Formats: sequence, structure tokens, C-alpha cells
Amino acid sequence: MRRAPLLLILAAVSAVAHVVGVLVAAPLWRGAEVLSLALLLGYAVAAGLPAPRWAVPVALVPLVVDAVRTMPAEPGAGDAAWLVYGGPGSGFDVTAGFDAALAGSWAALVAVAVLLVAFRGRGRRRHLIAAAVAAAPVVGYAAVRVADIGTAAAAVTPGLEIRTETTLTRVDGPGHDQADAVPALVLAVLPPLALALAALALAALLAGRGRRLAATGAALLAVLALPLLDAALAAVPHPLDADGTALFAWYAITPTAAMPQPVAALTAAVELAAYLLLVAGLARSHRAAVPAPAAAG
Repeated sequence: MRRAPLLLILAAVSAVAHVVGVLVAAPLWRGAEVLSLALLLGYAVAAGLPAPRWAVPVALVPLVVDAVRTMPAEPGAGDAAWLVYGGPGSGFDVTAGFDAALAGSWAALVAVAVLLVAFRGRGRRRHLIAAAVAAAPVVGYAAVRVADIGTAAAAVTPGLEIRTETTLTRVDGPGHDQADAVPALVLAVLPPLALALAALALAALLAGRGRRLAATGAALLAVLALPLLDAALAAVPHPLDADGTALFAWYAITPTAAMPQPVAALTAAVELAAYLLLVAGLARSHRAAVPAPAAAG
């Protein structure tokens, strides 16, 4: 077997191992995701880098760095615990959701931005229209979630304890102004929305160049923005009854003892599948890049 296809197969196998480890909350091997991305970089080099040749390696570097940074801990290295905030000295953290969103999406954002710069050009009108149509439900979902949580937060009774996924916060102390909730929610959705819109723009450009497989991978990154959006909103303290519109939160698929992290596993699967398709579509068979169309049509 030629070296390039073998590297791609091994990258896919490592990705599956990582997803299974996330699903059962017990990594088969801590470095599976890192290995998958490293093998994907090796595949891109072996199969032939598209012009400009720096684009794919530079785009993959932040993904590898983030995979190393978020590598699962050793079994028994530490246990999750509830944090309790509140009282006279605490305030509403307006940037909590934004920080959570950025931590989960910065690497994908940088990778997509690099590829947008590398493959910039005028896209075909039909691809741009398709990207705009695909962006509408993502933006609409973010708007509905922000409006739903913001309305519920405004109706909170003083003294009520608001529980998020990792915190328990009282809203009646100084600084707990519920007017802070809406700016916090808007900030939280900005990184996932930026990722979705940038990924769809990249998909439109790649489709216009005839890179349909790579365009499919870019479009999958827009899907990745949805669970990232719900995770970011979960970091903003809000009433539990405001989560009725959350379709991609960690509990959207009921966890079980055998599969404690189904949504997290699906998120990881979508993300790694997107990278595999994106790189395979750009590097496969040493195919030269198709020039961008001179005029929309």
C-alpha cells in the first residue's frame, strides 16, 4: 500500500479511538487525538500539498497544539468538583461564556482563518447563496438561545440560586445585576458564530474551486459550532428552566453508565471527521488547485 493512503487510514483509526474514549469517559490512549492530527499532517505532505504549500501545515499546527493542551488526564489524576460562588465579594462574570467558547474554538478558528487567507478569491454565486442559507439556522439558533436565557434571567427572583454545569451562584449579592446577563450571553455566542460563518465561507470558496470533499469538511466545522455554542452558554449563570431550547447541550442525548458522554463524543467525531475530509480533499492525489472563477455565475 502506498504511504499516503496508509497514513490517512491510521489517522482515521486514531480519530475513532479518541471518539470511543470520549464516549466512555475512559481514553483508550491519551494521545489518540494528537496522533490522528499528526498523521493527517504526514498524509498531507505525502499526498501532495496544494498551492500555497504552507497553508495546510500552518492550519494544522494550532489543532495539534490544542489537542496536546486538552489531552485527557491520567486515570485518577483528579476528580471534578462543584465550585460555589456568591456573597458580598463576588460579581457576575460577563466574560465567562466568551472564555469558555474561545477555549473550545480558537484552534478551529485559526485553522479556518489560515485556509481562508490561502484560498481567498471570488466564489460562485450559487455556492455563496448556499452558504448564506446554511448560516441562517445557526444564527437563528444562537438568537433563540440568547433570547430565551436572557428573558429567564430577567425574571429571576432575588435570592434564587442559579446552577450551571459547574457552578452554583446566588443572584442577590452586589454586582449580580441581571442586566449583565444579556451582554454575557452575546459575548458567549460570538466565537461559535464566527467559526460557523468562517467555515461556511471557506466551504463556498473550496466548492468554487472544485474541492467538494474539502468543502464538505469545512461545512462540518459549521455544525461543530452548535454544541460549542451551547457549551459556552452553559458557562453563563442562568436559571435551569431556560435550557428547554438547548438542542446540543451535554444532556441532549441522555448519558448512561456505559456511554456517559454521548454529545461530547459526537462533537469530537464531527470535528475530527471535518479535519479528515478537509485535508483529504485538499491534498488527495497531488491534484493541483483549480483557479478561482473570474466572475460569479
